Amino acid sequence: MLRFGEISRRDFLKICTIVTASMGLPYSMVDKVSAALKKGPKPTVIWLHFMECTGCTESLLRASHPPLARFLLDIINLEYHETLMPAAGKQAEEVLHEAMKTYKGEYICVVEGAVSTKDGGIYCKIGGKPAIEILKEVTKDAKLVIAFGTCAAFGGVQAAKPNPTGAVGVGEVIGNSKLINIPGCPPNPYNFLATVSYILTFGKLPELDHLRRPKFAYGRLIHNHCERRAHFDEGRFAEKFGDEGYKKGYCLYKLGCKGPITYSNCPVQRFCDVGVWPVGAGHPCIGCTEPNFWDNAFPIYKPVMDIEGEK
Repeated sequence: MLRFGEISRRDFLKICTIVTASMGLPYSMVDKVSAALKKGPKPTVIWLHFMECTGCTESLLRASHPPLARFLLDIINLEYHETLMPAAGKQAEEVLHEAMKTYKGEYICVVEGAVSTKDGGIYCKIGGKPAIEILKEVTKDAKLVIAFGTCAAFGGVQAAKPNPTGAVGVGEVIGNSKLINIPGCPPNPYNFLATVSYILTFGKLPELDHLRRPKFAYGRLIHNHCERRAHFDEGRFAEKFGDEGYKKGYCLYKLGCKGPITYSNCPVQRFCDVGVWPVGAGHPCIGCTEPNFWDNAFPIYKPVMDIEGEK
């Protein structure tokens, strides 16, 4: 089991409060969420890495106020994670198979990265075995599978045309019966923590949309909660980067913002220790929580449709 230093009670309660809000629950539920996360036994997690940049894990590790990685290791039993574990090579493979055997039928499998399907999956191998075989083997006896990040959920950048490796999301390999997708490039770590917390608190999956995404995080358009929405409604747009409208914080729709067709809680949850997100930092949303986003995002700086609603 992987461990970091213990998290303080203050940080624990702070994260519980944020996670409770992320799930759309009232403040009165914080104590129930906190109690559920403290009680044992901890769910065992096997975390796989395939075709990706590890940015999804990094987004969780880099959040330091409060320390989300330590919080995560306080509420789960993380048996296998190639980025975090000290073991490597044969030792790491032994840890994986021992965890699968010991916790058969009870562990959660988290997958980060797309899966190669072309030519037998030879374009992504670990320990001499194609990722597609590892995925099928590990998820077969998993209680739940969480595809963390857009690559794992929908194929991501690797699946962009012409997709020479046949990269796909996890669901296209194992089906959707026990799958939850938490997309984003990278995803907000609180959406992952909130999903795990919901399961531990209520003993069931959160309500999912048609793409197997938790509705509490992906149930509303970015456009509806964007701080620039009032400028859109009033017809105030930045025409190009650096012009007067851009300097005044006008809507970025004409610069290619995909917020009106993208479902995510980015404007509300935000990222990093200082609470930023792409549109707030002056860049249009590229729709990274949606399927085929890499193909659909281009050309990045062209509006998805004109202001009258015609493509």
